[in-house]
Amino acid sequence: MSAEQLGFEGMPRRLYSCTPSRLNSWLDCPRRYRMTYLDRPQPQKGPPWAHNSLGVSVHNALAAWWRLPARQRTAEIAGTLLLRGWLTEGFRDAEQSAAWRSRARDMVEGYVSGLDPGEEPMGVERTVAMRTDSIAFSGRIDRLDARPGGETGAELVVVDYKTGRRVLTEDDARASLALALYAIASSRVLRRPCRRVELHHLPTGDVAVWEHTEESLLRHLRRAEQIAAEAQGADEAYKTRLNVPRPRQSERPGTAVDHTPFDEVFPPRPSNLCAWCDFSRHCPEGQQAAARKEPWAALAE
Repeated sequence: MSAEQLGFEGMPRRLYSCTPSRLNSWLDCPRRYRMTYLDRPQPQKGPPWAHNSLGVSVHNALAAWWRLPARQRTAEIAGTLLLRGWLTEGFRDAEQSAAWRSRARDMVEGYVSGLDPGEEPMGVERTVAMRTDSIAFSGRIDRLDARPGGETGAELVVVDYKTGRRVLTEDDARASLALALYAIASSRVLRRPCRRVELHHLPTGDVAVWEHTEESLLRHLRRAEQIAAEAQGADEAYKTRLNVPRPRQSERPGTAVDHTPFDEVFPPRPSNLCAWCDFSRHCPEGQQAAARKEPWAALAE
């Protein structure tokens, strides 16, 4: 029952707790959002993705490399860390996994060879958080640098690692809601300016950069609050106003889940992204929009 129904119309609205993944999930497809964050038990997901295994393996290796003493931060050590922590889920077979493990090692070694091992980041895999009048945001940054510049002598820079095959541009950095929110939260937590965001594309070594202004960061924040308000309203409807049984995964493989009672609030949003959805087996509209990809399909040949 809502605060209004209880007669507490003056009560402040509860802050919506969110991460970049939760906000983007709502934007991509409200039905997928529902199955990810609200349905319990959660519908069974499809098999793991090889590109996720690649990305997590690389991220973990770089994080472990930065946590070593500076004298141990060599390219060879970075490659060793990658090999030790390699994840095998989603690959077609052991041969493909081994081939990509070798590629990933070269990728990591090549990337760290261009870094200064003695330059300590402000944070590695650092969680930052902030609150506004409507949201409680938190997120984890791959790397947060402090570089010379600005009135305080050092400005913060958000660094995000990317391992996908698509080459990134400054438009990707400019449009990223996650990077902008990371910058705002970092500035608030550490009380230093943070306007520069960077996407480091490890396969090519390219760096996509965007320098935000206070105005552009505020636009991203207002956009996040707008998305959060929509998702929060749907969450409340799910818990209080949709007086129907929660959708459950059928015990019979191939039997569709009845989404009808929820589609007004959590409509499907069919697109090419459906080919990569973890819940496509439970979504007839998604299956019609795009056939599910093989778990290793996102890897470059």
